[in-house]
Amino acid sequence: MAPDAPDPTPTPSRSASPSSNGSASAAEARLRSALPSTGARVLAFSSTLVAGLCGGLIGDAIVDLQCTGDCGTARGIGALVGALAGAGGVAVVAILVLRAMTEWRSIEHREAPATGRGRGGRT
Repeated sequence: MAPDAPDPTPTPSRSASPSSNGSASAAEARLRSALPSTGARVLAFSSTLVAGLCGGLIGDAIVDLQCTGDCGTARGIGALVGALAGAGGVAVVAILVLRAMTEWRSIEHREAPATGRGRGGRT
């Protein structure tokens, strides 16, 4: 190895190391614990996709019932509007549910050390 080459061993940076009282690791643990679980986020995304598909089918069916003759463009517009309405509505509900889960979990973690209670408030 040449004497001018940089040392390949990584050195810990000051910003990555926690402070002497451990507040950085405590803040990181709090931040991680408040996130909704991956399963909940996947379920919310999947439900949004399914709602968009169902809304598109409903929009297509409504236009198909009302239109006679060549209605390809109208059916496409109806399917698009239905899909956007269905997916948008379910996405709003999913976001509200995920936020409620986050708030519930943060309150649970904030009160757990003070009361000594476990999950669900039971001892």
